[in-house]
Amino acid sequence: MHQSIPRAIDDRQRERLLGMLALATFIIFFQAYMVAPIIPALSNAFGTSAETVGLIVPAYLIPYGIATIAYGLLADRIGIHRVMFVSLAAFAVLTILTATAQSIGQLVLWRMVTGIGASGVVPLALALVGRLYPYEQRGRPLGWLFGAMAGGMAFGSPLGAMVVPFVGWQGLFVVVGAAGAALLLVLLPFRSIIAATVQPVTGTLKDLFRGYRDLLGAPRGQRTYGYVLINSMFHSGVFTWLGVYFERRYGLGATGIGLALLGYGVPGFLLGPLIGRVADRWGRAKLIPVGLFLSAFAAAALLLGFPVMLAPVVAMILSLGYDMTQPLFGGIVTSLGGKRAGQAMGLNVFTLFVGFGLGSLIFGELLRFGFGMAFGLFAAIELVAALLSFALFRSEITSRAVPSTSDATLDARSKL
Repeated sequence: MHQSIPRAIDDRQRERLLGMLALATFIIFFQAYMVAPIIPALSNAFGTSAETVGLIVPAYLIPYGIATIAYGLLADRIGIHRVMFVSLAAFAVLTILTATAQSIGQLVLWRMVTGIGASGVVPLALALVGRLYPYEQRGRPLGWLFGAMAGGMAFGSPLGAMVVPFVGWQGLFVVVGAAGAALLLVLLPFRSIIAATVQPVTGTLKDLFRGYRDLLGAPRGQRTYGYVLINSMFHSGVFTWLGVYFERRYGLGATGIGLALLGYGVPGFLLGPLIGRVADRWGRAKLIPVGLFLSAFAAAALLLGFPVMLAPVVAMILSLGYDMTQPLFGGIVTSLGGKRAGQAMGLNVFTLFVGFGLGSLIFGELLRFGFGMAFGLFAAIELVAALLSFALFRSEITSRAVPSTSDATLDARSKL
């Protein structure tokens, strides 16, 4: 069944709003991904080990993921516009205040609080797109948002490492926080449009749990959320420690690490909307396995080693694997929530960011046995996921028939 698309907004307004949401997504992901590459620099600044400093990554990601559950439910209750703008304001203020940290413990604390404050923007932007565009046209706008995520990764990863020697890590946080504050002012005129687009949903606690049961009880929801978790653990685990890997294996400094990561996020930034269009036309069943195989291949390349000049290429392949999987999973999720779009997307981003946090923690623990063990295990699991995806996602053929959230319909589609 098609979700009704609001008539209060014309196509031009809708596209402008999409652009603003993409910009907000870019800044938030820039901030998230600028941190991992500067782990060696922070290690030197605070005089502690890289493994200890690495805790700042899950310290942000796990609270971010957990908070999205609350924000999604709150948005369904009081309106997406209220939650989104408060969260964006919190992101700007807390990112700036992170620069006041005087110890690694304080830095970890600020990252935790920022993760909680910032997590109401991107998932609600994704849910909003689910209401602004019909399912069969949703690939392109979702491609823009995930392309903005990839752009944040693409620029945050190298620039974070390359700018720190000039402005310091504190200056990096201040500049990004100020950019978030400026964006909040630019986005304010769209507040009424967002409010008119998605109306609050009322319901009891029983309705809430019924919503989770419907999302996780159906085969389509189980496999989609399951792959979101596994795939996010893989990508975060590998990416978080790439800066340390390049430093230890090739002896690279901050600028060298930034250049080595230059390819990460570029495919999604340039090709995100195109990947979305292809998914709309050909279906997600053909693209998801390819993305998983590319991810496994990149991890295997890191395991085997390569000339350092090829590092941006490997980073680009790893990024392309992400760009051909998580955005497509997000597209499926937007068709699962019905009127509770915030709840469905909140659960998706919760799963995504908890996976990010767990992946970085697990990979860091595996480093006791060396990078070879860590890359090898992560590559093997991703390869198995790729092989299984042929069967698990075979029903995601085209978007011509929009799926229903009922179990009976989902089971019928699985048999096609």
